[in-house]
Amino acid sequence: MDERIDYWLDLAEYDMETAKAMLQTDRYLYVGFMCHQVVEKGLKAIIAGDCIDGDIPPKIHHLMKLAKNADLSNKLNEKQKDFIRELNPLNIEARYPEYKQKLSTMLTKNKCQELIKKTEEFLCWIKKQL
Repeated sequence: MDERIDYWLDLAEYDMETAKAMLQTDRYLYVGFMCHQVVEKGLKAIIAGDCIDGDIPPKIHHLMKLAKNADLSNKLNEKQKDFIRELNPLNIEARYPEYKQKLSTMLTKNKCQELIKKTEEFLCWIKKQL
């Protein structure tokens, strides 16, 4: 596999382990943030595989735009699209105090366990697309 793809997948795997560690320590806000990071980096792995001569994936965080750039929009099923829409705000909103309280009430232990499971499944699906 291309080293550019490996780079992004390695980052995604590291972030997946970080999400699990955050779950173990009840840091639920960061579970959501890291799950977003996993999917973002997985999508960037696909984009990196299509980049020409040293180009890099776009420096954006919007998951649906990245899925489109990865030419996956038509391959995603409705559950996957819903999952991406659910994760998308967890990247930016987790960084701002005015959103943290809202997210903190939404991200329960059960919800975070579900996010981790869905994120692992999505990353596995991404790897199959490579």
